[in-house]
Amino acid sequence: MMDVFFDASPVSHSRLGLIVPKHGRTIVDRNRLRRRLREIGRRELLPRLRDRGHAVDVLLRVHRRAYGASFVELRQDIESTMEALWPERP
Repeated sequence: MMDVFFDASPVSHSRLGLIVPKHGRTIVDRNRLRRRLREIGRRELLPRLRDRGHAVDVLLRVHRRAYGASFVELRQDIESTMEALWPERP
């Protein structure tokens, strides 16, 4: 549902950036998707990166099909991507 780009952060903490193209949707749909992604980043992604000792800038670029995804589906997609990139330490 989205492309994930990351790089070392020039600051001492992780940051999240979003690219949410219009894809022919209304501004209401676009803002709803952005709010959902920011909330997932605030509650899930950034705290986990901090707890694992990573200071990276993460950029999410969403695809057209993300507009039809539920909050749970978006969260699961981000979590699975995060686990693939930064596995849990034993």
